Amino acid sequence: MIYHVRHVTIVGYASPVRLARFNLRLQPVSWPGQQTSDYRLSVDPAPVTTRSRPSAWPVHVARLVIDSPLRQLTIESRFRADVSGGDPVTPRPDDPTIGAVAQAALLDRDMGPAAPAHYLFASPRAPLLEAIGQWTGEDLNPTRPIMAAALALAQRIRAEFAYDPGATDASTPVADAFAARHGVCQDFAHVMVVALRLAGLPAAYVSGYLRTSPPPGRPRLVGADAMHAWVMLWCGPARGWIGFDPTNGVITGEGHVFVAMGRDYADVTPIDGLFVGGAGQAIRTMVDVVPEG
Repeated sequence: MIYHVRHVTIVGYASPVRLARFNLRLQPVSWPGQQTSDYRLSVDPAPVTTRSRPSAWPVHVARLVIDSPLRQLTIESRFRADVSGGDPVTPRPDDPTIGAVAQAALLDRDMGPAAPAHYLFASPRAPLLEAIGQWTGEDLNPTRPIMAAALALAQRIRAEFAYDPGATDASTPVADAFAARHGVCQDFAHVMVVALRLAGLPAAYVSGYLRTSPPPGRPRLVGADAMHAWVMLWCGPARGWIGFDPTNGVITGEGHVFVAMGRDYADVTPIDGLFVGGAGQAIRTMVDVVPEG
């Protein structure tokens, strides 16, 4: 599938801001099974500087500095993504067990951005909560085949947690979302990441886009799409990284557009930064993921 992705963020300030610095993580990184091209970033008002900086994770970071007073900032990101379908990834009888993958992760010597070692331990937004470990129980027994167990966990999260955009926000701790059994894709991805890491498995948090389809007979709504979050699980040297979407209870496929991967949401936040001034701010976001043709 080929998609044209457009992501617009409008930040409004209650009174003029004198100086603003932003980090943007909107340009997709290279990832197996996906090719992106024609990336364009436009910012109004134009920044005085735009610089890319390295990241420890598979993340593109652009840093903007705006030194003129502003009341509104508009950021637009566009790109074309070719997501190769190929054969669907499914559990296989010869998949390694959870215990075997956990052991392989400890022996792996790679230290690159996507090395499994980086995603084994607690991170700021994904603490290793005992309550989540107790909840998974035998679901992640070391003797279970890793792919089947991970898919079952994703489906359990989908079944037991209610999707409720009003229940949480970007700052809600994973412990609160887990206790309430309510939240959004960010919360469900964090719960799954924590559960997998408690089993000794390398699990990463991914930000990206999900193609959404309108109900039969209804037109597609412009701006109705949103950024999505899912989990990447390292399934051993032979299988590598495989995506699981706990919001939908599926293994990721050609409807998922990969942007960035980190230890948790903090590493891949689409936009963050600071401004000088005492004004409050309001943010609006519109995303379109349109199939080509």
